[in-house]
Amino acid sequence: MTAAENVCYTLINVPMDSEPPSEISLKNDLEKGDVKLKTEALKKVIIMILNGEKLPGLLMTIIRFVLPLQDHTIKKLLLVFWEIVPKTTPDGRLLQEMILVCDAYRKDLQHPNEFIRGSTLRFLCKLKEAELLEPLMPSIRMCLDHRHSYVRRNAVLAIYTIYRNFEHLIPDAPELIHDFLVNEKDASCKRNAFMMLIHADQDRALDYLSTCIDQVQTFGDILQLVIVELIYKVCHANPSERARFIRCIYNLLQSSSPAVKYEAAGTLVTLSSAPTAIKAAAQCYIDLIIKESDNNVKLIVLDRLIELKEHPSHERVLQDLVMDILRVLSTPDLEVRKKTLQLALDLVSSRNVEELVIVLKKEVIKTNNVTEHEDTDKYRQLLVRTLHSCSVRFPDMAANVIPVLMEFLSDNNEAAAADVLEFVREAIQRFDNLRPLIVEKMLEVFHAIKSVKIYRGALWILGEYCSTKEDIQSVMTEVRRSLGEIPIVESEIKKEAGELKPEEEVSVGPAQKLVTEMGTYATQSALSSSRPAKKEEDRPPLRGFLLDGDFFVAASLATTLTKIALRYVSLVQERKKQNSFIAEAMLLMATILHLGKSSLPKKPITDDDVDRISLCLKVLSECSPLMNDIFNKECRQSLSHMLSAKLEEEKLSQKKESEKRNVTVQPDDPISFMQLTAKNEMSSKEDQFQLSLLAAMGNTQRKEAADPLASKLNKVTQLTGFSDPVYAEAYVHVNQYDIVLDVLVVNQTSDTLQNCTLELATLGDLKLVEKPSPLTLAPHDFANIKANVKVASTENGIIFGNIVYDVSGAASDRNCVVLSDIHIDIMDYIQPAACTDAEFRQMWAEFEWENKVSVNTNIVDLNEYLQHILKSTNMKCLTPEKALSGYCGFMAANLYARSIFGEDALANVSIEKPIHLGPEAPVTGHIRIRAKSQGMALSLGDKINLSQKKTSL
Repeated sequence: MTAAENVCYTLINVPMDSEPPSEISLKNDLEKGDVKLKTEALKKVIIMILNGEKLPGLLMTIIRFVLPLQDHTIKKLLLVFWEIVPKTTPDGRLLQEMILVCDAYRKDLQHPNEFIRGSTLRFLCKLKEAELLEPLMPSIRMCLDHRHSYVRRNAVLAIYTIYRNFEHLIPDAPELIHDFLVNEKDASCKRNAFMMLIHADQDRALDYLSTCIDQVQTFGDILQLVIVELIYKVCHANPSERARFIRCIYNLLQSSSPAVKYEAAGTLVTLSSAPTAIKAAAQCYIDLIIKESDNNVKLIVLDRLIELKEHPSHERVLQDLVMDILRVLSTPDLEVRKKTLQLALDLVSSRNVEELVIVLKKEVIKTNNVTEHEDTDKYRQLLVRTLHSCSVRFPDMAANVIPVLMEFLSDNNEAAAADVLEFVREAIQRFDNLRPLIVEKMLEVFHAIKSVKIYRGALWILGEYCSTKEDIQSVMTEVRRSLGEIPIVESEIKKEAGELKPEEEVSVGPAQKLVTEMGTYATQSALSSSRPAKKEEDRPPLRGFLLDGDFFVAASLATTLTKIALRYVSLVQERKKQNSFIAEAMLLMATILHLGKSSLPKKPITDDDVDRISLCLKVLSECSPLMNDIFNKECRQSLSHMLSAKLEEEKLSQKKESEKRNVTVQPDDPISFMQLTAKNEMSSKEDQFQLSLLAAMGNTQRKEAADPLASKLNKVTQLTGFSDPVYAEAYVHVNQYDIVLDVLVVNQTSDTLQNCTLELATLGDLKLVEKPSPLTLAPHDFANIKANVKVASTENGIIFGNIVYDVSGAASDRNCVVLSDIHIDIMDYIQPAACTDAEFRQMWAEFEWENKVSVNTNIVDLNEYLQHILKSTNMKCLTPEKALSGYCGFMAANLYARSIFGEDALANVSIEKPIHLGPEAPVTGHIRIRAKSQGMALSLGDKINLSQKKTSL
């Protein structure tokens, strides 16, 4: 707060719809009315004074007819009345009538009712007139010995504020309060007294703490919190005191109050960087997360743990606590689990990776067949990703992880299964020794896969990595089992006509012929595939996909069959077996083509899929060495290139992260020795309590405010012209969820402006919290008016309004000055964020609002334009640098950001450099923005439109 704002009145909000009552009627009610009427009249007087009326004629009436009453409601209202009523004459001297008021309050301070005593003491804290307080000092001192704690507690507060404002009235206050504190038993009284000593006489506070440092654990939590604050401040100002008080902080970690434990842990970390201290604080944080039921508390404390981890020397200590951190996974909230898993992954090392994997495997198994929580699927996906990251960083773990994860390929949740598939694909390519195990497990679960997307991926993996004759034959068996009876068209028609009987199903013409040529394994496949053809819902999976019209899987199958057939030919020397295998593969492709062209599927086969299957048939019929090379070597090389690029990118980002966290010390940096440091040089560590207080008051300085003049003046908005009778300008302070307008109003005329009112209105998702109260401005005077605006969502808002006023003595209507609009920038609420490619696609498909912005810029370089857009919209580019490197005249990139309200914003930049227009031609193209809410999509589009062009410096 500024010095001008140090008087803080009790605020009473009143809708002023009705006409205010006259002074005469109020006087009448106060004199002659009963208690109820007097109460109502007093309320009206208070409201009128708050709204700027002076009402000097009522002061004596209230002293004579209302002050002597003993009614509790009246007494409460009088406290508010005396707080706000003007107590001095225009020349600054105290009004004579106040002596009578002072006498009334001396009686109230000796009143037998403890509530009246206590509330009167509270009122005295707000008095700023020393002459009024002086006669009351003996009564205030006597209240310290009152039997009731409510009175004693407020007496301490009154003494503290009087000592702070007028020390000459009670010079011995610290000594008095110290003696009071030694003999006091009530926790709230002790807390107030100790609080006063901290601010008034810190040495006395320390002396008291030294005498009872061993009993600190037995104190109430409100006193313990104040003790933690004192120790922090003392050790902050005077580091040599640390040894004296650090044991006390250790003891407070065992406090029964979660708030005390949290503050003590935070203080301990700032006072000592010894591994034991860090471990004790981290352990305390973990206990708090597990025991506290509120998810917000869990998230806040988790953030403190993550902050601890960011410090290079603390990371090693936290690594030993990974297993304790994992206990937090018992919380059902997804956000908590997400942060916990990320923290565990950052801390995992070769020493504890084995234990981590065991816990995660147990968690994965727990999520199986559990449907009681809606986030179970997402949690399973998180676990799969964490295990994936573990096995990529620690290849020895992959063999333990794969068997557990493979079971999830048959999961109903496609997202988790897709993550598993991606992991398996990477593992089978990178770890040669695990290939037989993965192929074996894949064949086991293949028939149970329910999702067509996962089925396609599994087919590809089997086709690419089956290298032995037995595996190839097993793949063919599984494919036949999954496809069911062939030829498909004939068997489906017969089934519909009801001609097929179960016992006839085995002896089907072409299939039977192939069975006898291929050997025993195919006989089983024909038997097993034909069994479930009775009911439509018991259809084999692949047959079901095809009849639903999904022929992309057929194209994938054709490629797989071609690969394994070509490999089979190179492994088996007998011509007859080679031909029969190729013939079976070709038959499967031909029967699928036939099905695609028939009217049985829900959707006919696309031309692309026909071309792919036909190509595969041609390749199998010719078996040329070139095609063998393309199918069996080139495909795998593409995967390995992609994986190696991905791995390189991950290593690069990890390297950047570690570089960020490593504290670099220059050779000529001075070494600071704690013992030799002067007190005023201890400013390297900020005062945590001061910071948190500033944050609560919304006064935190932003990073850019290194030059306070530049940053603050840049945000001043001129609202009226210099020639207007009233000049106004506003400083717009944006906090997270609200905006504070600090409006300076200057009377530029030689008249007194009465009822000068700032009237504001908002456009967008903004809401004015309270109506600013009217002012009276003397000639050439100025005043500051504060207005609060609540923000409910991320969209551009406009605040507009006017200033209305009356000129004293003029007979004309009210005058009005219209203000310029204040535009609230969406960028204050948007922060860059990251998400996976799959999540981006899913959100892109789900979000209903799209805004397409055409590129209109003077920037000539594609990369430079992209960087400019990222900077002006606060979004993060999800497309990797590798994909954007090189120059081809075109560029496409995906951008993502999240607002502080949890709203997602997606953007796709598609730009090109029109080469035919010469090298200086600007970038062209468009940006598509998608968001869940219309406001977000439109506001982001407006922001991009406004900031597309680069301003020349």
